[in-house]
Amino acid sequence: MTRAGGLSLSLLATPLNVHILQALEQEAMPLLELRQAAGSPPQSTMRLYSRTLFELDIVERERQASFPGSVEYRITPTGSALLEVAAVLQTWLNLGPRGPIELGTTSSKSATKALVEGWSTNIVRAIAARPLSLTELNKVIPKVSYPSLERRLGSMRLTGLVEAQLSERRGTPYGATDWLRRGVIPMAAASAWERRYRPEGAQPIGRLEVEAVFLLAMPLLDMGSGFAGKFRLAVEVQGGSSPVFAGVLACFEGGLITSCSSRLQGDADGWVSGTPDAWLRRMSGVAHGGLETRGDVGASEQLLDALEGIGSFPLPPVP
Repeated sequence: MTRAGGLSLSLLATPLNVHILQALEQEAMPLLELRQAAGSPPQSTMRLYSRTLFELDIVERERQASFPGSVEYRITPTGSALLEVAAVLQTWLNLGPRGPIELGTTSSKSATKALVEGWSTNIVRAIAARPLSLTELNKVIPKVSYPSLERRLGSMRLTGLVEAQLSERRGTPYGATDWLRRGVIPMAAASAWERRYRPEGAQPIGRLEVEAVFLLAMPLLDMGSGFAGKFRLAVEVQGGSSPVFAGVLACFEGGLITSCSSRLQGDADGWVSGTPDAWLRRMSGVAHGGLETRGDVGASEQLLDALEGIGSFPLPPVP
């Protein structure tokens, strides 16, 4: 199952899609010129990928009256917005642990695909909470076969998304690298694009996605030595007739995270809640409205500013 953000990042993981969009960003082109600009792939391959982008309204085709049978391709507003997501993805790829990775290369395909597969199979959510061995992952994600988990975890390790942790437990536990934690930024940008430009086909943002984002992001925050307290960050997710909330309860001391749990029950000094779209707007810096803050409002806003700082990227407008 592809989760929120997976479709758009999967499109950008394919080098030929990237080359097509980058070529059309400059000017409209007939198919032959576009094929040449995209690296001269086989004609059948070029037609297949350009047709997919057309069906997703990422590119459009226009027949040329001056040359019967000739078709010119141009990028659509949907495609231009996807290039904004590509820019966010490129920024993340530049932070690769083994050096910058250029979007549209085999290396970027491997890294992006590993991120998407780890996200869609809930490996990312599980490891965001604590380091886990393959055997432990198999227990908490029973719907994915052991060989499939092994392959995906291997890809995540090979690309630098997870790393082995020292442990006296049986089996080797793997934990999230800072690079994987910062992967929430392109994931959020991709989710926003899907919600804006693919509303009918977009996967809903559910409990597991929300928990994964917060569990990954919280350890990246340095709030300053004077910051302390317990904060509940909640997102309203689909849950039938009544609102259902998912998120984390995060504790800070001396400006650093000391604990972060997906259990929302318990006392809190401050709390923030809102819809997925309101959270996406705030994290992208597009708008500060739509989120409800209670308790210590000043500290809660400070925490939101810090989240906005690590996720400051251009998002397409979210309705």
